[in-house]
Amino acid sequence: MRVFTPLPMRHWREAGPFAAAAEAAGFDAVMAVELGHDPFAPLGFAALATRRVELTTSVAVAFPRSPAILASQAWDLHANSNGRFVLGLGSQVKGHNERRFGIAWSAPAPRLCDYIGALRAVWRCWETGERLDYRGAHYQLTLMTPDFSPEPTGLPPVPVAIAAVGEAMLRVAGEVCDGVRLHPLCSRRYLQEVCLPQLREGMRRGGRSRANFDVHGGGFVTTGADEPAMAAAVEAVRRRVALYGSTRTYLPILSLHGLDDLGLELHRLSVEGRWGEMPARVSDDVVRLFAACGTYREIAGAIEARFGGLADAIDLSFPADAPAGLQRELLTDIRRIPHLFEGFATN
Repeated sequence: MRVFTPLPMRHWREAGPFAAAAEAAGFDAVMAVELGHDPFAPLGFAALATRRVELTTSVAVAFPRSPAILASQAWDLHANSNGRFVLGLGSQVKGHNERRFGIAWSAPAPRLCDYIGALRAVWRCWETGERLDYRGAHYQLTLMTPDFSPEPTGLPPVPVAIAAVGEAMLRVAGEVCDGVRLHPLCSRRYLQEVCLPQLREGMRRGGRSRANFDVHGGGFVTTGADEPAMAAAVEAVRRRVALYGSTRTYLPILSLHGLDDLGLELHRLSVEGRWGEMPARVSDDVVRLFAACGTYREIAGAIEARFGGLADAIDLSFPADAPAGLQRELLTDIRRIPHLFEGFATN
């Protein structure tokens, strides 16, 4: 099992030392989450401080950014990390696109598919010198002059992974991407019965191999040194389950487990602004549907039971005072869990 950990995002000076420590501990990847801060700049500092660890956005919001602008950011991170960058993209929901970013909304799955085609057309132009002539339903890119073209890198293409929850986006991930970033509000059953069949159908359409496709996540990992630390971690996940469960986009996940009433109640409370009351509506049993839970001694077994045989990678964070030796020991145990991903395709 591959293990990712989030970079500190607020202060750029922290990104390099954190990434170097994560690499030394045995993490497979460091990721930048686009919430309150730009996800690309910290990865640049992480790239310069490391040699092995994968660097990824998880995820950057696609549609507010021009494909050509994003192609340039990804290209430079890939080149300056010697091919270790993976571009994680997401569509975000309609409300954020329209009311936070001020852009028009359209069906996200076909639009993101077109967006990825545009990115790859730009990258091929820069690497091979072929003429840029991309004409999609949403994006048309036909001009690239030498002054605006970076030097070829000689590296394999930038892998692209997308966030996916619904069936259409899952099929897009399988068909045109190198990986998928599954939502934390995802049970083992939803992963097995909904996500993987749709991903496999997409791979069949795109002629892609499961061995070169990274299935990341599909749930939370909740751990701590002892029972009080575990209890605090469970409460943090309970709050996130309540937040995500209040969003109607994720209702099908709750519906699979007969939790429609919970989803509707959480949505009602959110509309009424009663955010503080929402976590109490989420029972321990519901938390454990969406999380691998265990103390440090138990967590490797809990991760294998929750994700084993289905996912290739999970997210894990340690508190700042966790000893480096303990981190290495736990990561060694988790990384022994078998997975199907063998590496990204190189052409």
